[in-house]
Amino acid sequence: MKFSAQRESLLEPLQQVAGAVERRQTKPVLGNVLFGCTDSGITLTATDGEIELCSTTQIAVDEPGSITVPARKLLEICRHLPEQARLNVEVTGEKLVLKAGRSRFTLATLPAEQFPESEPLKGGQKIVLPVESIREAMRATAFSMAQQDVRFYLNGMLVEIGSERVCCVSTDGHRLAWSQVSTDVSPETPVRAIIPRKSVGELTKVLSVAPDDGTVELHLTDQQLQATVADVRLTTRLVDGRFPDYKRVIPIDGDKELVMDTQSLRQSLTRASVLSNEKYRGVRLTLDQSVLTISSNNPEQEEAIDELEVDYQGQSTEIGFNVTYLLEALGAIDTESVRLILKDSGSSLLIVPDGSADCKYVVMPMRL
Repeated sequence: MKFSAQRESLLEPLQQVAGAVERRQTKPVLGNVLFGCTDSGITLTATDGEIELCSTTQIAVDEPGSITVPARKLLEICRHLPEQARLNVEVTGEKLVLKAGRSRFTLATLPAEQFPESEPLKGGQKIVLPVESIREAMRATAFSMAQQDVRFYLNGMLVEIGSERVCCVSTDGHRLAWSQVSTDVSPETPVRAIIPRKSVGELTKVLSVAPDDGTVELHLTDQQLQATVADVRLTTRLVDGRFPDYKRVIPIDGDKELVMDTQSLRQSLTRASVLSNEKYRGVRLTLDQSVLTISSNNPEQEEAIDELEVDYQGQSTEIGFNVTYLLEALGAIDTESVRLILKDSGSSLLIVPDGSADCKYVVMPMRL
């Protein structure tokens, strides 16, 4: 295997696939990236056994071949080489030699035959969506996924694709994020799939650098999802579980409603959070005549109180929340104003962008 290329031509596809590699591997070859060099270009593949990322780039190849190379080491080498550097890559014996100017790197390799082969997806259905649609729906909800929850079906994102709509939902049991985007797509069979947390992160990265007017092809089976965006292909197993009935979690009986400036509310919560308990991150919201008071305290007997003028003339209410959950929900909202809807001190808070029904965020109360 032998080829020559500009640094950027190799660095970009390496960055696109390296996220699939886990730092701690049960098999040494899973820490490597597979180089597949043919006359038509180079394909880089990385996997951890659950998720596979594959990127194809057009580079002139002098000698075709395939080999696996330590992914992290090669990525760091390419990152630290000068911009526009010319790379000369060649496999000699059991080593890969990379030369750039006066720099020379020799890396250990493992045979391509040891790299796990992925089976082509069979059956299922293919759906083509606008990049902008699925990217926005995932961006607005990804932060609410659980991390290493024993309820494994929460460690991912529910994606529903129905008639002319894409819906993404995530929850960790304490808060929920829901987003819906309209599309022109109507799949043969409505889709309901739970994508694992790591795969959501990697797919979000791929979509973030894709052109706004591009498309993503989704190939779905009962057990797997394959997403293709331009020259990058992601294949992942789906979570085999039953996602909670999120529609029952979204409150519909809130009779207390505030419309507030999103930025002002975010800044007030951030100020109050400075003196909150570092472990529980609780803040108290006290709603009274024309005033919303946000307060916090900690075991050191320190206290923060921040007041905001609001248009409210209803009954006085006091309720506690995890401030991180509130701030992350507000951070996903891009409208200038936001609506807060609640019923009483024991009910969940519903946060929605003012003037839009395409995003909803639910935060459960906490005792302070």
